[in-house]
Amino acid sequence: MKQYQLGEFEEVVMLTVGVLYDKAYGVAIKKEIESRLRRSVSVGALQSALARLEQKGYLKSYEGEASEERAGRPKKFFQITAYGRKAIEFTRKTREELWSDIPKVALKLIMG
Repeated sequence: MKQYQLGEFEEVVMLTVGVLYDKAYGVAIKKEIESRLRRSVSVGALQSALARLEQKGYLKSYEGEASEERAGRPKKFFQITAYGRKAIEFTRKTREELWSDIPKVALKLIMG
């Protein structure tokens, strides 16, 4: 079902938006991903992924309150849409099915 395909980074971004819930804005998403994955994330890559996910209908954005610390600009927050929830549930189900279909002997050989 191609309509729900997510790339690895897109999946991580979607899940992080879910984890952060009502605090999911660019800088917070970036910090959370970097903390959990222990790898750096470029602002450009994150912004591209957020725009792509919003364009696909998986995320929606809204503006928060303007603040002095941001020179009067509001933060842009993100939320998972119902369609986005279906996409991450599809991805989770697919991963779980793949894991459960690996023969135990194959995992034993891989894991040692």
